[in-house]
Amino acid sequence: MPSKEELVAHFSSRLAFETDASDVHADVDSGKKFVLVDVRGKESWDQGRVKGAIHMHHSEIAERAPKEIPIETPIVVYCWGPGCNGAHRGALNFALLGYQVKEMIGGFEYWAREGYPVVNDAGAVLREKDPLTVPINSPTCDC
Repeated sequence: MPSKEELVAHFSSRLAFETDASDVHADVDSGKKFVLVDVRGKESWDQGRVKGAIHMHHSEIAERAPKEIPIETPIVVYCWGPGCNGAHRGALNFALLGYQVKEMIGGFEYWAREGYPVVNDAGAVLREKDPLTVPINSPTCDC
């Protein structure tokens, strides 16, 4: 069994490197300064994305990020969802460049399922909250 110290180190580490849709949404609402990066492919981006995100496929980060995002700017990356490791690739590529980066766990899937703003090139995409991921009558999951 892990010791108390090992458990604290593990879960503290996860919180240092990961965030979730609810916390990202709260950070956006509070005006916290960071760049939200969608690291999926163009077809996925075109289908729908987090309102306010920028698109930078994980394979483009090494070339584009230094030209487009100041190094001192915190980054949050997301991909499709829990079954996809594209956000891991994106976060690693930003980390290799020296950026402070977190992964939005749950990705676009949980952002959309929790009813947060989604857009595509035509404008807002309206989605109902999924009661399996968020309380229907509450503004937050209160986690």
